[in-house]
Amino acid sequence: MKDTTYFKAKEFQCKCGCNTNEMNQEFVDKLTLAREIAGIPFVITSGYRCPAHNKAVGGVAGSSHTTGYAADISAATGEQKFKIVQALITAGFTRVGIAKSFIHVDSDPKKPSPTIWLY
Repeated sequence: MKDTTYFKAKEFQCKCGCNTNEMNQEFVDKLTLAREIAGIPFVITSGYRCPAHNKAVGGVAGSSHTTGYAADISAATGEQKFKIVQALITAGFTRVGIAKSFIHVDSDPKKPSPTIWLY
């Protein structure tokens, strides 16, 4: 993927040390738009995951992280979560997961949408 206004490619690299980054550029471009709309930093805690790393961190089989269509964004407060989710939806994302400390977003074309879920 190419760097964007708010994101560097290395932020999305697999965290296992293999440094693989097969993020879908359209996904990252849409995430960049969401970041612009939100007006707050998006700290990426998980982007692309190689299959081995996905398994090691307990990711589900078929995770959108392994196809480059997903990211987890750090969100510590309810206000941050609201701003991030609102911006993601405004930017056109239709698959959002809300966890205690992060927001998951994906645009996997093989998965049902629209949907929001809680972890």
